[in-house]
Amino acid sequence: MTNSTAQKRADEPRSAALLPYAALVGAMVFVTIGTSFAKQLFVDIGAEGTAFYRAGFSALVLLAVWRPWRRVWTLRELADMALYGGALGAMNLSFYKALATLPLGVAMAIEFLGPLSVALLHSRRLAHLVWIGLAVIGLGLLLPIAGPVRALDPVGTGFALLAALFWALYIVFGQRGGHVHPGQAVAVGMTTAALVIAPFGIASAGLRLFDPRLLVLGFGASMVSGALPFSLERVAMRSIPHRTFGIIVAAEPGVGALMGMLMLGEMLTARQVLAIACVIAAGAGSVLWQGHDGHALPDDPLCGE
Repeated sequence: MTNSTAQKRADEPRSAALLPYAALVGAMVFVTIGTSFAKQLFVDIGAEGTAFYRAGFSALVLLAVWRPWRRVWTLRELADMALYGGALGAMNLSFYKALATLPLGVAMAIEFLGPLSVALLHSRRLAHLVWIGLAVIGLGLLLPIAGPVRALDPVGTGFALLAALFWALYIVFGQRGGHVHPGQAVAVGMTTAALVIAPFGIASAGLRLFDPRLLVLGFGASMVSGALPFSLERVAMRSIPHRTFGIIVAAEPGVGALMGMLMLGEMLTARQVLAIACVIAAGAGSVLWQGHDGHALPDDPLCGE
């Protein structure tokens, strides 16, 4: 075997190990771009209608692509998917309700308390707590803790906290069906999510949901912010330990604040720039430390199989 062939084979495991992280980063970028675009639909169909567009169109496409009915499902698997999809639907509906009155970066920062809590509960080494602490500092800078707290809409803040709770449950329930093919799992989960959101979306938007122009815009937003990122995230969840998963996703509020500035005109302050630096450093640090820590611990019930 030549040196070049040996080097190629040695590089393959490294590339495979990086793929879940690349999938997770891609999911964050797409979901923030799509959410920034979707927020502009609130004027026409409200937060509930926009959330229904996102979940409904995503479910239709995912069902067509992955055709989960070809698989023989056990009752336990269907129950796991129902919990996963229910948490996904409640998370999306709560977040879009929060987004109606809060800036994108702030809403995402509050919502991130969910995966951060999961990361804290499953941290076992001092190095992990260091990166989590850095993420907490970044979130503290993003949230107006030392600034005009009363300027935050209390109802929007409450919905953002609900989204945080359901995001934590989404991570936990998502791992329970980790052996199911990622595409089929997210197809069934997204369909369940759409069914959860449907009554609220229909009651809020009514016949406006059938406006051809809004249907086209909603379909585009759902593909960028729903079907694609959640599929990528599902792939990542199978291989990335949950404490690492939670810290990497800490970069999402920073990405959201940046997209809010570029697409919605929500300007960043120096404090928010510093916050972005903190959360990105926390995510990068957790990935770098992964090289010392190996893959998911077998005794961790939330780790990928």
